[in-house]
Amino acid sequence: MTGCETCCFLINIDRWSDGAFTRCFFVPRMAQKYLRLVLFISFVGLVSFGWAAASGHQPLAKIAIHRTTLALHESASIKVSPVILGLKGEKIDWVRLKFSYPNPTADDWVGVFSPANFSASICNPEVFSWEDEAPFLCTSPIKFQYATYSNPSYTKTGTGSLKLQLINQRADFSFGLFTGGILNPKLVAVSDAITFANPKAPAYPRLAQGRSWNEITVTWTSGYDIKEAVPFVAWGMEGETQTRSPAGTLTFTRNSMCGSPARTVGWRDPGFIHTSFLKDLWPNLAYKYQLGHKLLNGSYVWSQVHHFKAPPYPGQDSLQRVVIFGDMGKAERDGSTKYNDFEYGSLNTTDQLIKDLQNIDMVLHIGDISYADGYLSQWDQFTAQIEPIASTVPYMIANGNHERDWPGSGSFYTGKDSGGECGVLAQTMFYVPAENREKFWYSTDYGMFRFCIADSEHDWRPGTEQYRFIEHCFATADRLKQPWLVFIAHRVLGYSSYFIYALDGSFGEPMGRESLQGLWQKYKVDLAIFGHIHGYERTCPIYENKCMSTEKSHYKGPFNGTINVVAGGGGAIISSFSTLNTSWSLFKDADFGFLKLTALDHSSLLAEYKRSKDDKETMKIRSHMQLGFTSPLDKLPFPCSLYTGP
Repeated sequence: MTGCETCCFLINIDRWSDGAFTRCFFVPRMAQKYLRLVLFISFVGLVSFGWAAASGHQPLAKIAIHRTTLALHESASIKVSPVILGLKGEKIDWVRLKFSYPNPTADDWVGVFSPANFSASICNPEVFSWEDEAPFLCTSPIKFQYATYSNPSYTKTGTGSLKLQLINQRADFSFGLFTGGILNPKLVAVSDAITFANPKAPAYPRLAQGRSWNEITVTWTSGYDIKEAVPFVAWGMEGETQTRSPAGTLTFTRNSMCGSPARTVGWRDPGFIHTSFLKDLWPNLAYKYQLGHKLLNGSYVWSQVHHFKAPPYPGQDSLQRVVIFGDMGKAERDGSTKYNDFEYGSLNTTDQLIKDLQNIDMVLHIGDISYADGYLSQWDQFTAQIEPIASTVPYMIANGNHERDWPGSGSFYTGKDSGGECGVLAQTMFYVPAENREKFWYSTDYGMFRFCIADSEHDWRPGTEQYRFIEHCFATADRLKQPWLVFIAHRVLGYSSYFIYALDGSFGEPMGRESLQGLWQKYKVDLAIFGHIHGYERTCPIYENKCMSTEKSHYKGPFNGTINVVAGGGGAIISSFSTLNTSWSLFKDADFGFLKLTALDHSSLLAEYKRSKDDKETMKIRSHMQLGFTSPLDKLPFPCSLYTGP
């Protein structure tokens, strides 16, 4: 099988009502049931500690921080430089650590803490319940690294150094040197505190589509309460007079969290999240913007200048390119906090998108976003990682199990995958044009696309409010203007060859497609795209378990079935497929990657699956004549992933 026969597909529409088109697809994610069982067995000791129980995926959950004992050693030290970071306004900077300990072991480690005071004095007795006495530590580090990393002789010399990357997180930092490993940590040395020059500065802007096609929202994080500074965005077209739009401000408290670790060892003050609405934009024109805070003394604090392109109007016949993936997470560029390498592919995907950003108009990250799992500091880390993307193009999200699920919180599923966040972080850190943040489903139009984004963590079955929303989203699409109708959800509410789905015989979430495929068929939904399974898979145009077309990659003529795509290979550890070969699964790839949709015009849509490893994992082809492309696009190369077989 050659990769480009099936990894790219083209759809041509002869009549708007026939809804024909082109596509490429994705792979499933690793069995949660089996993975959690392995992690439970490996870390059963941690689970028995109650409030410090491991979540399974989050590396910080492996540290039994409440077991820490104070063992400061007069001959141990840890020193850090520089003392002041971001002197030129940088939000990301590097520090150099030098440390020594006379009794070194291979499992000694360095923890990065913020705020710098991480002693028992900050413990809240109303939150933590211990049997005998308060622990020495009750807050997790924001990242950690083993002392032997880049120091192979540490166990012999007792000395070493580390270079670590820090981001501005609205507070100072200190560093602790621990012995005893991560299960029985003993603090032997503490550094002096360091800080960013302006820890409260506005940071990590995230663009999103507004409630109307000609509106863009800007969300960012700062340390400024509205009582001390007024937030706004200064924006306008290049060379034109700038407008200042005010911003609303949100925050939340520890009591907003549903459980541990979000309320306990994972809690960290989130600062303030601001959102401004930039209205009445001219379609496809370039704008610049700058985040601002006016202090009470009349002075201003500014971010750097950013740029974006306004969305096209509904039905506009222009080139429109949307990237879709799920399950990415975050990783550290300095190599720290890679305890289980669960999200090691996330930087590959992030970097590939940054590299190709001039050819991307919007991103849809469809659930399992940061994998913070109740360790709130990781949301800052994630927004810093995606800032080059999210500050330039709309970065839309959907709820996943690692954002929402918690028993008794209203989730459709009763697991604890959110680590006690129960949706609060995702719903506050990112804007989406939903009617109610607790009902995280919404529609958004982008030129020739209508996207109907469901919340798979809330009930979607007939008779529910969400089911009525989904049908209304489909029914109100003007297919003359928006020929490309796309359904999106995190969990696979359609078809997947993920091995757990195959074992239970459902080949998708139970009750998923049974509830929704009738709507897809009725309203001629072109694509149903999912995450949750970590990889890539594409089906034929399918209805009620049957392929409605024998074509593999180039679809012409009337609509006959919805193509299902799993695009969950954003960066989390890859899932396993079943060895059963279903008749409806046309393409699988157990690798990291993403789906890119390009609306060429009202009758042609190109869908491409792209691996995110590096350029060597893709090939560029000029098979546009074979696929029916016409000028001027016949001069563009279309990268497709190589498929090497099972």
